[in-house]
Amino acid sequence: MGDLETRVAEAVKFFWSTRTNQNIKQSASGQRDAGARSAVTGGKQMDGFVSLVGDLLLQAGCPAGSLHAGKRVELPGWFRAEKQWDLVVVHNKHLVAAVEFKSQVGPSFGNNFNNRTEEALGSATDIWAAYREGAFKPSPRPWLGYFMLLEDCDASQNGVKVAQSHFPVFPEFLSASYMRRYEILIQKLQRDRLYDGACFLVSSASKGPNGEYREPDAELRFEPFMRGIAAHVAAACKTDLLNG
Repeated sequence: MGDLETRVAEAVKFFWSTRTNQNIKQSASGQRDAGARSAVTGGKQMDGFVSLVGDLLLQAGCPAGSLHAGKRVELPGWFRAEKQWDLVVVHNKHLVAAVEFKSQVGPSFGNNFNNRTEEALGSATDIWAAYREGAFKPSPRPWLGYFMLLEDCDASQNGVKVAQSHFPVFPEFLSASYMRRYEILIQKLQRDRLYDGACFLVSSASKGPNGEYREPDAELRFEPFMRGIAAHVAAACKTDLLNG
């Protein structure tokens, strides 16, 4: 996979520069959204990571025509008609893989964390139900991935109080920061097999533009995440080509 750390650092740089450029454009147009929402509504911040994963899948043997990002990324659901994924691999009419790329930057971590949690659980539950009901037949079980980049700052690192009005919360959540909560969430998503692979990176607004980032959990590093999807996609495409 070449110099993986350098390529991830470039994607981190792209993330922060894109956010900055979106804020500048909306300020110049006089239509700036409230708070940090101007960068969020501009979209595309995660395109560097989508492109990186896509490029590595092509290197692993995925045919270019089977890789989709930005367009033709809709997949049917069971509880809703369809959902747009960020990256989809469909080879010889078989669904091979689908990946969701998410990010969160402060200052509002509370409500956004709950939204991200519900989205991650809902997307996985929906697509696996659709798979169970034969939405992708004759596809074998696809590989599902979840990628998250979180701002590394005081607000995401500080411990958060929990409400225990009637029953105690699980002990791992006591005084856990939002960063720790994300780590717990994404680790559980992977261990419970809601997603076959997951990656969790953190980066600060001061050092991120230089490409600096951290991987708080060894289970959720980019390299094993990438090796997992690359191996699955390479094997699936090779098998289909031989049988085609």
